[in-house]
Amino acid sequence: MSEKLLARDIMTGGVHCVGAHESLLDVAKTMRDLGVGCLPICGDNNRLTGLITDRDIVVKCCAEGIDPATVQAGSLNAKIHWIDAEADAADVLTTMEQHQIKRLPVIDVKGGHRLVGMITEADLAKNLSDEQIAEFVSCVYATAQA
Repeated sequence: MSEKLLARDIMTGGVHCVGAHESLLDVAKTMRDLGVGCLPICGDNNRLTGLITDRDIVVKCCAEGIDPATVQAGSLNAKIHWIDAEADAADVLTTMEQHQIKRLPVIDVKGGHRLVGMITEADLAKNLSDEQIAEFVSCVYATAQA
């Protein structure tokens, strides 16, 4: 009998966290250097406080004519959804589908509530069945009906 697939089995570990006080310019450079489009934001207590995407920087800062060197990453924090590292794959999918999100931070609740990884669409594609991926895509990329 195979073991149940957990969030910690699906995630990519070693996630780089940016500080809430870092400028959006510095965050953008970090994203470029790491080849990623999203980074978790950690507060002064090293706890996860949010996520910032390249799209956030463009839409909420650059497109508004604001200098990204003058805006702190923490100022763009929005409600964050995360999953316990011990949650099963079905819970991961449910969380991502319900909130229509493409990236999900993984927190080790038993290990001090630390950020231990991130689950992205690529991680789902590598670890889940075609049927599960199809369901995810239909939920997350569904367009609103008028």
